[in-house]
Amino acid sequence: MRIDLHVHTQESDGSQTVEEVLNLAHSNDVKILAITDHESTEGITRAEELAKYLNIEIIPGVELLTNFQGEEVHLLGYFKDIHNSVLQTRLSEIRKQRTSLAYDMVKCLQKGGLSIEWKDVEREVGSIGAVSKGHIMRAIHHRYSSLNPKSWQDIATYFRPGGIAYLPYLKHRFEDAVDLIFNSGGFPVVAHPGLLSEPDMVFDLLAYRPIGLEVYYGYWEQQQSLISYYAEVAAQFALLATGGSDYHGPFGRIQMGQLDVPLEGVYKLRNLLT
Repeated sequence: MRIDLHVHTQESDGSQTVEEVLNLAHSNDVKILAITDHESTEGITRAEELAKYLNIEIIPGVELLTNFQGEEVHLLGYFKDIHNSVLQTRLSEIRKQRTSLAYDMVKCLQKGGLSIEWKDVEREVGSIGAVSKGHIMRAIHHRYSSLNPKSWQDIATYFRPGGIAYLPYLKHRFEDAVDLIFNSGGFPVVAHPGLLSEPDMVFDLLAYRPIGLEVYYGYWEQQQSLISYYAEVAAQFALLATGGSDYHGPFGRIQMGQLDVPLEGVYKLRNLLT
């Protein structure tokens, strides 16, 4: 039995529909799955309906971009029920802000000499979710795929610190996001700490309130050593450790259900959400 607590669909910046994601989870023997689209829970109800026929447990989730001391930090939120008016109102506000920021990113890319139009990005968006750099990256890849191919690694550099389209989303304080999740009946988990710009920041993040830490993650260098390190950090400073593939589509290096995520974290998460 496989567990994957970090998966994206077309409701945010994933490349596959909810139905395709659930069918893939079934094929990969994923029995416990969390849909964690960016600033959107639109796919949760459809996922729960389909999961009944595939013998998959769905843990409703969301991923939030937050600002901590001027740095972008990703925060996962897990819920028993996502139908909370305060949560949904705030998610709607953030989606609009992030779409506006994505538009500014495209303008930066154009000034930097890339042949990319906003309409190219819109073709990559499959829902009412926020337009994000993930959509822009796919638009660049498709625009240049035949004439002058660009690798995913090269495309990603445009959006990293120092890149021509690096515009971090800083309008949602980390502390406010943690409080929002708790106040909406959910439980927050700091996402992929190995990708933080300042590794020691994880201790400040975990010190704000008792929350969780995503430990079992693949998109970082020295994967096994970092997993071991963050497992120790979680044991001392977090309430639980989670993990997942951060699956966005078949093009990714880490596939759904690929990581060994312990069941213990799921047990703790269930208890916290009751």
